[in-house]
Amino acid sequence: MATKVYINGTFFDKEEARISVFDHGLLYGDGVFEGLRSYGGKVFRLQEHLERLYESALAIHLQIPMDIDPLAAAVNESLQVNKIDDGYVRLVVTRGVGTLGLDPAQTSDPQVIIIADRITLYPEEFYTNGLKLVTVSTVRNHPAALSPRIKSLNYLNNILAKIEGKQAGCIEALMLNHKGEVAECTGDNIFLVRKGGLLTPPREAGILDGITRQAVCELAVESGLKVQEIPLTRHDVFIADECFLTGTAAEVIPVIEVDSRRIGTGRPGPITRDLIQRFHQLTRR
Repeated sequence: MATKVYINGTFFDKEEARISVFDHGLLYGDGVFEGLRSYGGKVFRLQEHLERLYESALAIHLQIPMDIDPLAAAVNESLQVNKIDDGYVRLVVTRGVGTLGLDPAQTSDPQVIIIADRITLYPEEFYTNGLKLVTVSTVRNHPAALSPRIKSLNYLNNILAKIEGKQAGCIEALMLNHKGEVAECTGDNIFLVRKGGLLTPPREAGILDGITRQAVCELAVESGLKVQEIPLTRHDVFIADECFLTGTAAEVIPVIEVDSRRIGTGRPGPITRDLIQRFHQLTRR
């Protein structure tokens, strides 16, 4: 069955889904988005994702032309129309059609786009055996220049880091902030296991406060683990007992090597494996 894409209340075949070349989402990356996962036909933490979308839009002075409840219904309908139980949803809101100038006041008709499909971000072998990461020279955007809490359509910072990582032979890469501290990976948040507790960079380090990150913190606390959000350096990564990444598409995935340094035993550790299992159970509740 051909994929059906939602645009402003209407479903179009994938080949017929179009927006104007004058849309500022295309011309300038001016817009916001969310990536969501569905399990058994239900979207995981839909409310949290939508609240973050509206907060991102508010921060860039973009008026989403729908209330949150109808938008939630549209997300669920997109899954139903495409007959997807376990899948991925990309929800995009663009600034709309405008002039070739930067002024958003010259735009109109923000476009609400929902794409429901299936996604495999990492091959299954990496969940079993773990990822290898490299730290890239591309620095995470300065949080005082553009808040990392805004999930905007301009992902060039992350894309350049992704390119650099792949050129080094890694499918995911670690990014540092302007202070040289650990921030996040190109598409995922990072956690370290040290002395039986979890360490993860704070929001002030220039990270996106991921929905899956929040869920894993909650699961860790429920299991009796201490979770600390503190500034981290590469040294902290190198001496960690375990390391893993979290993200909507990635879920929870172990890391076994960073910059040619083996992490822990070089195999996914027991706390990581336990949190993977707990997260899978959470998504199926």
